[in-house]
Amino acid sequence: MGILETAKPIAIVCTPQPERATAFYRDTLGLRITGRDDYAVVFDAGGIALRLSTVPGFVAGPHPVLGFHVPDAKATVVALRDAGVDCLIYDGMGQDELGIWTAPGTNVHVAFFADPDGNVLSLTDG
Repeated sequence: MGILETAKPIAIVCTPQPERATAFYRDTLGLRITGRDDYAVVFDAGGIALRLSTVPGFVAGPHPVLGFHVPDAKATVVALRDAGVDCLIYDGMGQDELGIWTAPGTNVHVAFFADPDGNVLSLTDG
């Protein structure tokens, strides 16, 4: 057995503005807060702990830092859009008008969006 084979992962997303980010993850994405301390707010993300960690001066990178597996990417993208969250469109990627990319030869759909700090998040179905 591997050293961490049975360990339950904890996802960490950084923010320089915890109040604003907490509102997004709680109110917009609908994640439930399960705890908080001086350094982070913790959410339940599908049974995995998501630590929204306060990091002064943090600047998000351009790549996805967290992904969500959803039953229906299109319905989720529409719900996000209705909540004021637009998907990111990447030149040359071949996404549809909603920002959904279909992996060639599959029924797997992927979309990308950003939190208020610019952290890129993804959602995938299939």
